[in-house]
Amino acid sequence: MDSKLTRRNFLLTSLASAGTIVGCAGLSQQTSARLSLPIGILPERELGNTGIKVPLLGLGGAGKTPLSWQGQETAAVEIIEKALSLGIRYYDTAASYGPSEDYLGKVLPPYRKEIFLASKTGFRDRDGAWRELERSLKRLNTDYLDLWQLHHVSFTEDLTQIFSSNGAIKAVEEAKEQKIIRFTGITGHHEPDIIIEGLNRYPFDTTLISLNAADIHHPRPFSTSVLSVTQAKKIGVIAMKVPAYGKLFQSGVLTGMDQAFGYVMSLKGVDCCIIAAENPEQLEANVRVAQAFRPLPASELKVIEQLTAHAWEENSFFRQWT
Repeated sequence: MDSKLTRRNFLLTSLASAGTIVGCAGLSQQTSARLSLPIGILPERELGNTGIKVPLLGLGGAGKTPLSWQGQETAAVEIIEKALSLGIRYYDTAASYGPSEDYLGKVLPPYRKEIFLASKTGFRDRDGAWRELERSLKRLNTDYLDLWQLHHVSFTEDLTQIFSSNGAIKAVEEAKEQKIIRFTGITGHHEPDIIIEGLNRYPFDTTLISLNAADIHHPRPFSTSVLSVTQAKKIGVIAMKVPAYGKLFQSGVLTGMDQAFGYVMSLKGVDCCIIAAENPEQLEANVRVAQAFRPLPASELKVIEQLTAHAWEENSFFRQWT
């Protein structure tokens, strides 16, 4: 299973024999009838230098959402189907997000060519990353990923392992050569300098980083460091932690998603963002905000930054995660 052709054939054969590619028996009645995906309902931007346009808003598969909770298949499927009906075409997940890949794999296969599907691996070695990629493909019921990302890269030690002679970057290169993945990315919400070092060491297509209205007040903000590098290298930027798990709306910090989303998507160099949803109603509200989005002037960005100045630490709690 180490040869390139053998590994790809193994993946295709395994998926087909399991009856999982597109023809998933677990689809709900609504999905099995195949929804018609709305076109152009959400504004789009080109994702870096990939040549691919993605909606400004994608659905996150982790966080405060049934997509990452065990025993919540019905609620998760309802959210995913709602996302499809609202024109969301970007779906983000990871091998470590509980049942998220399984839930997405029950709904998305009939729409595979119309969506952008991203997952991640937290393994730092080649073999571990390959095993996790194979597992992700089986759970997602697909034979390729649009984007495969090295997950939560936080320390120099991570990069040392990833770029070693038997590091995860070998799996990334092999999978891309075999067309099992289309694009490559690096993600992190801990240390901007580590992400920058990773982007300087390898020509990743994208980076997924934490960006919100409180980030600017952190001693080491992502917005004033990573974005300058990605713009120079024409690397796609996907924003996460946009509402800081809803904390930005508490205690009178921001008025709502219009400010949180508007701020991040008005930052120069940000291509799209992924936001989880707790239910279909919340998802629909987020989509309405994305539909109405217009870039905010610098003066309004400053006003929003002032609103978060007294509460930035509470809204940057995830920066400690590794």
